[in-house]
Amino acid sequence: MLRNVDQAIAKLLALATPVTEVETVATSAAVARIAAEDILAPVDLPPFDCSAMDGYAVRAAGRNNARSKRFRTVGESLAGHPAAASVSADTAVRIFTGAVLPEGADAVLPQEDATERRGIVFASVPLVPGQHVRRAGHDVAAGGALCAAGTRISAYHATWLAACGIGEVSVKRRVRVAVASTGDELAAPGTPLQPGQIYDSNRFAVATLLREKSVQIDDLGAIADDPAAIRRALENAAQRADLIVTSGGVSVGDADYVQRVIGDLGEVAFWRIALKPGKPLAVGRIGDALVLGLPGNPVSTLVTYLLFVAPAVDRLAGATPAQPLVLRARMKHAVRHTPGRREYMRGTMRTEDGELRVSATGDQSSNRLATFATANCLIVAKEDAGEIPPGAFVDVLPLCGEAAHLLGETPASASHDAAVNQAGQLVFGR
Repeated sequence: MLRNVDQAIAKLLALATPVTEVETVATSAAVARIAAEDILAPVDLPPFDCSAMDGYAVRAAGRNNARSKRFRTVGESLAGHPAAASVSADTAVRIFTGAVLPEGADAVLPQEDATERRGIVFASVPLVPGQHVRRAGHDVAAGGALCAAGTRISAYHATWLAACGIGEVSVKRRVRVAVASTGDELAAPGTPLQPGQIYDSNRFAVATLLREKSVQIDDLGAIADDPAAIRRALENAAQRADLIVTSGGVSVGDADYVQRVIGDLGEVAFWRIALKPGKPLAVGRIGDALVLGLPGNPVSTLVTYLLFVAPAVDRLAGATPAQPLVLRARMKHAVRHTPGRREYMRGTMRTEDGELRVSATGDQSSNRLATFATANCLIVAKEDAGEIPPGAFVDVLPLCGEAAHLLGETPASASHDAAVNQAGQLVFGR
């Protein structure tokens, strides 16, 4: 009986033991690393009461909020250059955004609501204590939590840490991942193809996707369909890797040796999943190294990377587990699905008439990388589903991509098979 996807992910994560070693890195180098401990603010942010606008620092307390209040200007407060003068009931200090609020002031009169003539400022709006003032600790107070242990530090986290004056942080060491592909038919991109050969894209895909994570990659290259060669490569990699990821050689063909070699050198925890694409997935262990043998078809490699390799790496790295973001969208066109296995179809989603709608990116054959090149999500066809008609609601998973960019709409192309050019992406993770 095939193991279902959820059972397989749970079993895999149970096999993944997080790394324990910790190192200190500069905040500027901490993006994508996993925080080893809670990071607390060493100072208030902002560290002083300051102005949220350009205008005039005044004292509003005790006033009746009538218009046409007048103040005599007694100084100027600029960012980095606080005013020496203090504020009384009838005086004001010219102030700019981010500058220190002078002693005695409790409000800022915006310059667009003020008129200044010969050193006298007239307010055209009522004055309220606290208006346009950012109090010390408004963003975070000293001792407040900035980043919890187990958090993947993003560019936004790192910016917050830097703003609080934190120059270095304690993080878990990178996960050591060995990556290999198998197959006599594989040629390196940029070299001439010999008869019967194809270019090796799977190893490229896995290594490229892994670079977004806290990993150190050991590229084992392409290994021939030879059990002795596969054995040597996996045995050597297991001596230094936390995780070994291979592609190809895990099905039932006469030249599919990877699953058997994993069993010979260690153990196969499970093999074959009720999944499309990606049924022949081997998960096991060789010594202390976790091993994932991905299928050889390119789309199967990508889907099993997203579902299994990505969360396994996060778990090994010590990241706090998180469920993937699941959205609900309405199908624009019918798609075929045979009950029995959960299928992840590549799709394009966009908002139309205030509603999220999704289309499959054409022929979903597991060799067609074109289905990913034009996709911004995966459409989930559940195990018991048959053909999905137009208008039906389905679960969709936004695809991994550049975290620095928002998910963007793109215009439809001339054909349904390439419905949109590749969009900016949300994060697909666990």
